[in-house]
Amino acid sequence: MRFLSIITIMAVAICASSAQAQYSSTKNAQYLATIKAVANYKINDEEEYKNVERLRQDARFNEKLQGMLNKLQNTKTKNSDNKRVLKILEDAGKEIYDILK
Repeated sequence: MRFLSIITIMAVAICASSAQAQYSSTKNAQYLATIKAVANYKINDEEEYKNVERLRQDARFNEKLQGMLNKLQNTKTKNSDNKRVLKILEDAGKEIYDILK
């Protein structure tokens, strides 16, 4: 009986931690989606639109930007720079989400 109680407690703890991790992942995805949507919206802002279009036409800038993006990874095993960038995006997304909600 005692063994069954221990197993039950362990199962509940594992499920709780799994649910917590899933909730955290969902929140992080929500923050990333928020920052992407707001960035897309603000890129079309009348004050920024001309500057953004100028950058889109700038081959040197685009080459440099592509070089920076090539340092990032979208795989499970992420390097430290990738983790830092993702953390910055999630934090900024959370801040924007909290301001706009």
